[in-house]
Amino acid sequence: MILIYGEEGRGKMTLASSVASFNLVRYRHHDESVFLYAFDLIELNGDDLRRDPLDSRKAKLEMMLAKTGPGIRFNEHMEGDGEIVFRHACKLGLEGIVSKRKDSLYRSGRSPDWLKMTNGNAPAVKREAEEDWGKEKWR
Repeated sequence: MILIYGEEGRGKMTLASSVASFNLVRYRHHDESVFLYAFDLIELNGDDLRRDPLDSRKAKLEMMLAKTGPGIRFNEHMEGDGEIVFRHACKLGLEGIVSKRKDSLYRSGRSPDWLKMTNGNAPAVKREAEEDWGKEKWR
């Protein structure tokens, strides 16, 4: 099983500015440019990987995805000062960043090993706050 970027498994589309455009995905324009980011692997061939550290799970995922075709991409990670990375993401107009401890085990829900920082000025974040994305269906 591969977990896909986005709480609803929404596809990301890269434009010249590298900012996702959910309207293009929603209305199926430029389907050939749509791809999903895989960022974690919690099960492989029936083996539960949740007790393995994140860096080990990501290494397995990266090897798996090296053999796949277009449409799914490995979500690289970067190490560094989270505050600087977040400010840079905001300047680029991105939605935000997710920070995880690379030695952390997988746990469902929120944990101190997993932090999501959202850019309230990003168009997608504003739009999600304004629109009803069917959140009642997901509860």
